[in-house]
Amino acid sequence: MSASGLLARSCATRSAHAALMILLLSVSLRAQPKIVAYVPNWIDLDSFSETIDYAKLTHINIAFENPINAEGDLSFNSKNQALMTKAKAKGVPVLISIGGGSASENKTLLARYFDLLSDSNRARFVARLAEYLARHDFDGLDVDIEGPSINGDYGAFIHDLAKPLKAHGKLLTAALSQGYGGGKVPSSVFEHFDFVNIMAYDGAGYWNPHSPGQHSSLAFATNNVAYWLHRGLPRSKAVLGVPFYGYGFGEAFRKGTYSYSTILATHPGAENADQTGSTIWYNGIPTIRAKCRYVLEENLAGAMIWSLDNDVKGDRSLLSAIHETLLPKPAKAPDDTQR
Repeated sequence: MSASGLLARSCATRSAHAALMILLLSVSLRAQPKIVAYVPNWIDLDSFSETIDYAKLTHINIAFENPINAEGDLSFNSKNQALMTKAKAKGVPVLISIGGGSASENKTLLARYFDLLSDSNRARFVARLAEYLARHDFDGLDVDIEGPSINGDYGAFIHDLAKPLKAHGKLLTAALSQGYGGGKVPSSVFEHFDFVNIMAYDGAGYWNPHSPGQHSSLAFATNNVAYWLHRGLPRSKAVLGVPFYGYGFGEAFRKGTYSYSTILATHPGAENADQTGSTIWYNGIPTIRAKCRYVLEENLAGAMIWSLDNDVKGDRSLLSAIHETLLPKPAKAPDDTQR
């Protein structure tokens, strides 16, 4: 090759190298996508905490603890400690989540929340929550007050709660659903949350057995995100929730869910589809990956999982699919010496 040809080739290689470096720099300057996993504390956390791939998570929400009396003291499951110890050793922040879907259906707990969030009791409850986080060394609080649990005091509660939590460096997040109480959430709360977990699932289920179908399609997810963005939630705080479970209709009908692990155990190859049997609807790997690509394309904050204990290990893992899509290994830069 002539000297001019070598020079041209060298310049082209350096140009490609520079372009790749710019691309990698632009990616690195973005906030790292969050991968938030809810872990229920009614399972055997001593054993389960040993199996978690902490390197693939950015946050863990332990679900749930709730007020046990009119003064606003929260319960504390001793099982929480095993998970907290291991997660913190791996550098993964742990939040405690209050509320939950079942809490909104419990008449006693529903009335207790209404009382604690009222003008006369809110300050005391907020102080109890802040003290609880400090005493148990949680990194923050996730507010999963949803459905009928959301009333006119929700906005004032979040506003007042943010002050002591931020003052002590604690995170404040929420789980919100468009169709289950979302309309009662004032947009003024968004500025106080570090991020919001959008519960973009349960669009169908056993409560309506005559309307079978996918409960968490990609279209359903994008519509849910669009709703909250239109309401004023910043993209940088919008975390898309994905389900690690499904619902059965027809012969598979049950008043409950099917975990992803159970679906795979009884239906080989189901990880590559979104429905199986007669008939269970869920999210398989292709849809989970598509949702994560949507997160990246729309510059959203990340993905949330309900719930991590429903996953499997190995190449069929939904968590692995999320991690590989949201946080792919960076491409190697060209070697200038190979010219």
